[in-house]
Amino acid sequence: MTKMPTFAAYEISTDPARLDAERIHRWLSTDAYWALGRARDVQDRAIAGSLNFGVYDAASGELVAYARVVTDHATFAWLCDVYVDPGARGKGLGTELVVAARDHLAPLGLRRMMLATEDAHGVYAKVGFKPLENPGMWMTLDLQRPS
Repeated sequence: MTKMPTFAAYEISTDPARLDAERIHRWLSTDAYWALGRARDVQDRAIAGSLNFGVYDAASGELVAYARVVTDHATFAWLCDVYVDPGARGKGLGTELVVAARDHLAPLGLRRMMLATEDAHGVYAKVGFKPLENPGMWMTLDLQRPS
């Protein structure tokens, strides 16, 4: 369990026992373009296999933002499922969440952390992310059959 510093009225933690899996699933499966319709069991497996970051209201303990990182803790990390509750947006929580993930992983000496986004390039650029220098060398394999 890693407890991160409190900023303003919020606290960031990697303690998986604090996560509200139902809330995370509801957020992602109903409001996140990349995860619409994601099944609860799939989300639960994703949480179980990842390093999770929660942002909590310091007064109530309520989860207000979430992100997870898929990593081998040695060479590579994939930042994904970054989500801030609509009622908590506009306070810089998304940026603070990504900074916490970056700083948590920095001592591991990873070669890179990657992510994919359609609409939040500015948020991630503030933290140091940039477009791929050589996107032509990257490939993907779609393991799901087209519907």
